[in-house]
Amino acid sequence: MKILLAVDGSDYTRRMLAYLEAHDKLLGHDNDFTALTVVAQLPPRARGVMSRDERGRLHSEEAQKVLDPVLAFLQRYGGSSAQGHFEVGQPGETIARYAQEGQFDLIVMGSHGHGRLANLMLGSVTTAVLSHCNVPVLLVR
Repeated sequence: MKILLAVDGSDYTRRMLAYLEAHDKLLGHDNDFTALTVVAQLPPRARGVMSRDERGRLHSEEAQKVLDPVLAFLQRYGGSSAQGHFEVGQPGETIARYAQEGQFDLIVMGSHGHGRLANLMLGSVTTAVLSHCNVPVLLVR
């Protein structure tokens, strides 16, 4: 199975990884893992004073802070061929697009566990992924 792990380095990512560890069939050697983190676009003023290379380097450094621990975890638990990628943009829409374009079988992501009212008022990466994507999503709270 081709599995996309949507990660952001938060406690919710750590809970999701703990869930995978506890459900070791998901971490089987026959699964193909890709960890994806979405880095926020820099504000226009910052983009204006930085070169494209500087922006790329900054985005890459921020992404690696999130991806390195996840990839280390996957290597310990059987996903030795796991890959890490980052994109720049809005998290929900970017995760959904990446999952569909990459033809993933499953997205696994941590969720904050807000109720309906909070999602309506605050917005939610999870809600955006669910509304923009037809790939099955496993939410871990």
